[in-house]
Amino acid sequence: MIFLGDRTPARFLARRQPPQSVSRPPSASTEQPVPGRTRSQALAYYELTKPGIAGFAMITAGVAYYVASAGDAGLVPVFHTLLGTVLATAGALALNQYIERKADALMERTRTRPLPSGRLRPRDALLFGLLLVVGGVAHLWATVGEVPAILTLLSAGTYNLVYTPLKPRSHTATFAGAVPGAMPALIGWSAATGGVGPGALVLFGIAFLWQIPHVLSLAWLLREDYARAGFLMMPPTSPDGRFIGSQMVLYSAALLPVSLFPTPLGLTGWIYLIGAAVLGTVFLWWSIAASRSMDRTAVRRVFLGSLAYQPLLLGLMLLDTVRN
Repeated sequence: MIFLGDRTPARFLARRQPPQSVSRPPSASTEQPVPGRTRSQALAYYELTKPGIAGFAMITAGVAYYVASAGDAGLVPVFHTLLGTVLATAGALALNQYIERKADALMERTRTRPLPSGRLRPRDALLFGLLLVVGGVAHLWATVGEVPAILTLLSAGTYNLVYTPLKPRSHTATFAGAVPGAMPALIGWSAATGGVGPGALVLFGIAFLWQIPHVLSLAWLLREDYARAGFLMMPPTSPDGRFIGSQMVLYSAALLPVSLFPTPLGLTGWIYLIGAAVLGTVFLWWSIAASRSMDRTAVRRVFLGSLAYQPLLLGLMLLDTVRN
């Protein structure tokens, strides 16, 4: 949605204002809240949190908690883990939009976001993001322990202080961004156990490896848009996409065996093992097919497949978690 104020000169807007009447009573002040505007601002704050990504981070933390507890997850601590994770993640995503607001205005995909569209002021977005991060971290610390709280703060810091500044400087930002993207696995596990063990590292590894072909396929599909914003999501020395294709294959191939580790570790059963093998094989095959031509249709299949892969894998974990 494009707002009139985004492209219309101020002098034109001034001519469109209704004439002021000296007889207008004080009670008719334009400072009174407008219900429609309030709803629009509430929606803008909601969009600022990227609810789809924040919600997925919350689900990942919840699944990690359930697996770490061997299916014996108490409702109250799970609720606190989910709430703290989604609040802090939403805050980190809001801060990212604050930092990248000028670049977002240059991209077709992002120019209608709350900040570049003018629906929210940068200062308000900054305060909102900080409040959510601090609130989420504090909630985790008070309810499930300092380890998940510290990991959550580390995730938010890595996302905004490492990944975000790297995007206009180096394509390695893709790999740096996969670290906070995989952190919910450690957050959920540590909330259940108080620490980080081999199982947590395996879940982290699965989430990390999955993100690389996911992000690289999106970077190839949106390469013109990213170029307008000055983001180096792929190496400039590979304009034909061959490097991206090889990286998608490499990380999809690494993902397949790592995704099977939960069963040998005694975390999941044979249903998960077979399902993970099938999902990983299909995902790898699609990556190989895309790498041969880097055709948009083939690369889009990898991207859409990645969107289905991770939720299906997490569902298999929930279904086949080994109980004590």
